[in-house]
Order: sequence, then structure tokens, then C-alpha cells
Amino acid sequence: MTTDTAGRATFGADIGGTNVRVAVVDGDGTVVEQRRSSTPSTLDQLVEQIIDAVHELTPLRPRAHALGIGAAGLVDHDGAIRYAPNVPAFRDAPLRARVSAALGVPVAVDNDANVAALAELVHGAARGRDDVLLITLGTGVGGGIVAGGHVVRGAHGFGAEIGHFQVDPDGPMCACGQRGHWEAVASGTALGALGRARAVAGVAPSVVARAGGSADAVKGVHVGEAAVAGEPDALEIVAEYATQVAIGLVGLVNILDPDLVVVSGGLVELGDVLLAPLRTAFSGKIEGARYRPEVQIVPAALGEQAGVIGAAVLARDLIGASP
Repeated sequence: MTTDTAGRATFGADIGGTNVRVAVVDGDGTVVEQRRSSTPSTLDQLVEQIIDAVHELTPLRPRAHALGIGAAGLVDHDGAIRYAPNVPAFRDAPLRARVSAALGVPVAVDNDANVAALAELVHGAARGRDDVLLITLGTGVGGGIVAGGHVVRGAHGFGAEIGHFQVDPDGPMCACGQRGHWEAVASGTALGALGRARAVAGVAPSVVARAGGSADAVKGVHVGEAAVAGEPDALEIVAEYATQVAIGLVGLVNILDPDLVVVSGGLVELGDVLLAPLRTAFSGKIEGARYRPEVQIVPAALGEQAGVIGAAVLARDLIGASP
């Protein structure tokens, strides 16, 4: 894994369930410029979006000759996305092969949460740490595991799919088709569902107001906006949601014993409105809380840029760190 920050600029792409970001990133982790678009429904459209963005960005750093891609879903060691519950375009999708052939440059593809973990390890909140758990709270729930200073990818590249273990056999249906997965109760989508349920019950007036007066239109972003504004009804929803996040997080920390948990994804923008109740719920559930070192839970330092920065680090490994 490249840890030298003096390498040349590379391209990074972050493909999630909602947005596609493509950036050119300098060797110190600085995002020079990026392009953002909505995630398309077909692989052909996705490849075209990536290629167009790279061509637009190339004049800014003409010597950037490698591209890393972080993509939501099960990414194998050949850079093909085998399955992604939240991105219809990713079903046995040979993304690395298609993009590399079109661009004529080295391309690497990994899971989006893995590259976010790589970004935080090299340039962000996890610098200097060897054992770290990163969770991404967005459209779904993703994860990156760092053990002994290295990102854990597993036998097939599918490791750290932490959103897809069952926390409630009678819980809501997950996007992957299984019931009661952690993602089904801990994603941004789940926050929206919780907000709608409260809104329909008539106990979330501030949230409904931000959704234009319609309880059925409530989404996670409306809950977050109201909570940041200090509205009590929204803060109660976020506290309940934070408990659901803590349930899965406690299990993972009990298994992995990291010394740091980094929270990434769109919901980390709520700051302590989310992290404070999450830390409280976590500390009340972790095994042997009084007898073990505190496990810090911190926001990702790189915010929404972690994906493109980590993907660019991944690309840097393809060409080495020399200028």
C-alpha cells in the first residue's frame, strides 16, 4: 500500500447509490477539481460518465496517468462489480476492463468503503493507526477494515460488507432482498423511513414542514436539517436512529477490536447531532466497557471527498509514488 504522499497526481472516481464523483487528486491528497453527476441506471452510461469526466479534468494535470475507482457493491480482485443492491448497473459489471480499454491507462477498482478507509488511513483521521474500522452511512451502509495497517479485502475481494449482517430477523427488508440487515435500519434510507413513520403518526411536525408539508415526502435529509436546527422531534428521531447504528457497531467492535472507529458518508455531516447519541448508545452496549480502553468514534476527516481521494491513492499504487 502506498503511504508516500509525494506521488504524482492521479484520478479518483467514487460511485455510490446516488452520485458519481470523478476528481483529479494531487499526491498530497488535495482534490484539484472534480465533476459530479447522478448515478446512471446502466453500465454503458456509467462508463461514459467516467470517461467524459477524466477527459475534462486531464488538462489540469496532464501527467496523471492512472485512475482508481471506488464502487458500491461486491468488487472482485479483477475489478468487476459482481453485485450492488443499491446500483442497478452493477450486476456482473466488468468495470475495470471497460474503463481501462476506453481510456488506455491503468485502472484499479475496489469497494467504495475500502477506498474511503484507504483515504483516511493515508491522508485523514486514521493516519498513524494500524487497526481501524470505517463505516459509511449513506444510501446504504458500507465498511472498511484496516488490520495491521492494511485494508482487509478477503478471499474474493468481498470483505467488509458490514451492512449485510442480520440484526433483526423480523426487521425491515434490506435492499439486497434479505430481512433485518443492519443496513435496513442504519442507513440514510432507514433514517428517512423512520422519519416518515414518525411523520405519519403526527409526532414530527418540524420534519414534515421541511418536506413541504407532506408526511409521505419525508426523507433522511429533512430529519437531518430539522435536527441540526435543534428541533426536539427531529432530535428524538436521530437518537433512535443512532441506537440502531450502535447495535451493529458494537457487534463489529467486539469482533474486530479496532482502536478507532471512523464514521464516513453523507450522514457524518450532521456532526455531533449524530455522533453524540451514537457514542452514548455505543458505550452503553460494548462488552466490558469499564475494563477496556475507550474506542474512539470520530468523523472522517476528509468528508465527502474520502471516496475520490482514496480511489486516487489506489491509482497511485499502480504507477508508484515517483513524480
